[in-house]
Amino acid sequence: MIANRSNPAPSNSYRWMQLIIGVVCMAMIANLQYGWTYFVSPMAKANSWDVAGIQVAFSIFVALETWLTPLEGWIVDSLGPQRGPKLMVAAGGIFVAIGWIINAKATSLEMLYLGAVVSGVGAGGIYATCVGNAVKWFPDRRGLAVGLTAAGFGAGAAVTVIPIQIMISSIGYADTFFWFALLQGGIIFVLAWLLRSPQSGEVPSGVAVKVLQSKTSSTPAQMLSSPVFWLLYLMFVLVSASGLMVTAQIALIAKDYGVAQSVILFGATTLIVSGVIDNLANGGARPFFGWVSDHIGREYTMAIAFASGGLAYWLLGAAGTTPWTFVISAALIFFTWGEIFSLFPSTCTDMFGPKYATTNASLLYTAKGLSALAVPLANILKDYTGNWHAVFAVAAVMNFGVVALALFVVRPMRISINASGKNPVGQPAE
Repeated sequence: MIANRSNPAPSNSYRWMQLIIGVVCMAMIANLQYGWTYFVSPMAKANSWDVAGIQVAFSIFVALETWLTPLEGWIVDSLGPQRGPKLMVAAGGIFVAIGWIINAKATSLEMLYLGAVVSGVGAGGIYATCVGNAVKWFPDRRGLAVGLTAAGFGAGAAVTVIPIQIMISSIGYADTFFWFALLQGGIIFVLAWLLRSPQSGEVPSGVAVKVLQSKTSSTPAQMLSSPVFWLLYLMFVLVSASGLMVTAQIALIAKDYGVAQSVILFGATTLIVSGVIDNLANGGARPFFGWVSDHIGREYTMAIAFASGGLAYWLLGAAGTTPWTFVISAALIFFTWGEIFSLFPSTCTDMFGPKYATTNASLLYTAKGLSALAVPLANILKDYTGNWHAVFAVAAVMNFGVVALALFVVRPMRISINASGKNPVGQPAE
């Protein structure tokens, strides 16, 4: 039964509990993407698999983790606020556990790809549900809530960087996959039963922010017919692809630069220190740039972040060949890439309104899946040129291109749309 609109809203502590549970669940799936790089070389060595072939599994995971989120979000909404989040996240926990167990037992690339499919489906359901729940529980602090939730996915792997590498060295990559599968999947499954979405009248109304916003809401079908959406989609693909091409290969880059095993801090190697700092930078970027964009606007924030990202790729190629310059350059890349997961959903909701925000943002999020197809291409380009410089150059150009689109195409279009009193699909403002 739908709650009466006169019902008092739950306390802030209850809303924050829901948010924290979502953040923890997101942190439990972070290793599926950001811990992957530490398994690549051991798998290649143990099985005589080609690295580019292994990275196809990464692309499959990212594609499934993103492309199915609109469907998974729709299922959650259809099941209702009480059952939807619980069942989807619980099922997701089971799927991500099975996926990594398949990885542990894989004796062929095809079996590894199957593991990527299963874990990708599970991670997508968890991601869509937790972000959707944050949007629903915090209409008055949506940017902060979504940024913190996305930060769980971006920074969650930081605390397991050292344990994963120690376990791989001591018991092998297969057993590491297996035990982390049980740990991560188990925690998600237990926490899932505490989740729910708010019912009508349970949350405060949203507050205005200092950005351009549509006065009407567009349905998913209407949004997909808008040229502005596809421009935003292209921008998301370009920035996401540049980041994935490097973040998925960071351990390989460190190895090729000859700095991976250099001891630099309290007995920790360059790769370990970089792994911790990179994940913290990636996670911290999401609420930070989301907060900045609430004050100076989405496009100006994109320009600052992505221009800095382009310079970071250049810096890694030009000066990242010593342990500490590698750590610093890689951290800058992660910090100027992770914010796409707060900036683009916020911009999408600004353009197309809040009513269908969960589904619309999930449709935009599928751009990440498309961008993942560029990861194996980075290995091919590196093998063709003999070094990583061409990959960094392509990534930098992608970022600078998005800066130009944000400032000189998207922002003028949005100003014009707002001045016309219509939304991006030509509907008059209500």
